[in-house]
Amino acid sequence: MKQRTPVVVNILIILVILFVVYYMFVQNTSFLASPFFWGTVVISCILALIHGAIGDLIENNKFQKLTAEEKAEYLVNKKRPYLRTLWESAFKKQSAKEEKDILIDHGFDGIMELDNQLPKWWLGLFWFGVAYCIVYLFAYAFTDFGDPLKEYDEEYKAQIASIAEYEKTAPQITIETAEYSADNIAEGEIVFKTNCVSCHMDGGKGGIGPNLTDNAWINQPEKTLFKNVFHVVWNGSPNNPAMVAFGKNGQLTGKDIQNVAAYIYHINQEQKPITVAEGGAAPQGTPANWEK
Repeated sequence: MKQRTPVVVNILIILVILFVVYYMFVQNTSFLASPFFWGTVVISCILALIHGAIGDLIENNKFQKLTAEEKAEYLVNKKRPYLRTLWESAFKKQSAKEEKDILIDHGFDGIMELDNQLPKWWLGLFWFGVAYCIVYLFAYAFTDFGDPLKEYDEEYKAQIASIAEYEKTAPQITIETAEYSADNIAEGEIVFKTNCVSCHMDGGKGGIGPNLTDNAWINQPEKTLFKNVFHVVWNGSPNNPAMVAFGKNGQLTGKDIQNVAAYIYHINQEQKPITVAEGGAAPQGTPANWEK
C-alpha cells in the first residue's frame, strides 16, 4: 500500500486554497472578518477529518489482508517522513528494477516506452485549475460574487466618499493660493454652465453680462487675468449688482471659483474671441494689459 497524505497536510492545503480563492475574488483581506469564509473553513476541515477517518478504516482493513512480509515492508515505509516520500515520488529517478516492472511491451529502435505516472504536484495543480475554472465561471455567470462591475461601483463610491471627506477638512482655496491649471478647465466649464451661462451666455460670448472672450474688462482689480476673474467671482462687481458675490455668499467654494476662473482664462486667452459679427456682445470696459 502507498503512504497516504496526512490529514494535517490536507487541511493546510485546503486553507491555502480557500485563502487564495477568496482573495482573488474579493481583492483584499476583508473576507477574513466574514462568517461565510470561516464557515467554509470549518466545514472543509470537518470534511477533511471525515475523509481521513474513512481512509484509516480502509487502510486498516487492507493491512489485515497483507502477508507478514508485506506488513513489515509497509510499516517500515510508513515511518519514513512524508515530505521525503513526496519528494522522491516526484523527482527521484527510478531504479532499473522499478523501470523494468513498468516497461510497456513495445518499443522502437532500442528505445523502450515507460508507463510512468505523472507527478502528484502536476496532477494536483491540473485538477485545482479545473475546479477553480468551474467555480469562477459559475460565480461570474450567476452571482455578483467577484463581479468586476460591482467591485468597480463600490470602489468608485468609496473614492468619491473619501474625496468628499478630504474636501471637508482641506483648507479653503483663496485668491492667494489659487493657481491656473488646464486640468481644471473641464470642471470649470460645468460650474460656468450651472451658474454663469444665464448672463454671459454659452461660451462666454456675453448677453446680460459682458463678453468674456474679448480683451475689454469693466473690473480690473488684479494684475493677472486668472486672479482677476477669481476676485470678481468671489467678491462680485461694484459696478453691477447683478454680478453675485458667489464666494462671499457661499454659493461657490474656492475650488469651484478656481475651476471657473481656469475656464474663463481658457476661452479668453487660448481661444479666438467671439466678435459681434459672430453673435458676441460688444466690448465693455477698457482694454486690459494682463501680466503673464
